[in-house]
Amino acid sequence: MPRAPLTHEPRRIVRRPREQRPSANDRGYGSRWRRYRKQFLSQPQNALCRDCVRVGLLRPATDVDHIQPVTSRNDPRFWDPTNHQPLCHACHSRKTARENL
Repeated sequence: MPRAPLTHEPRRIVRRPREQRPSANDRGYGSRWRRYRKQFLSQPQNALCRDCVRVGLLRPATDVDHIQPVTSRNDPRFWDPTNHQPLCHACHSRKTARENL
């Protein structure tokens, strides 16, 4: 007897309403962070996405990621360069989504 095709149910992601989330500037990502990001990504060793390179892809990095998540701009790890890594936007979004589950 033929079987019904398998269906895929996408996982439901619960998100906080935008109005409850502080602005990027309030979270510490203002003009100082944008200058730092530009300088960090301009360095040759930070030009490519670290996660993509691990799987053999060469994609330019567009985001500076906190390796260990930070709680606020007052967190001592926020400005620690050893806690930063270059990622493309897709990899950064995936990592952030995993951390926010």
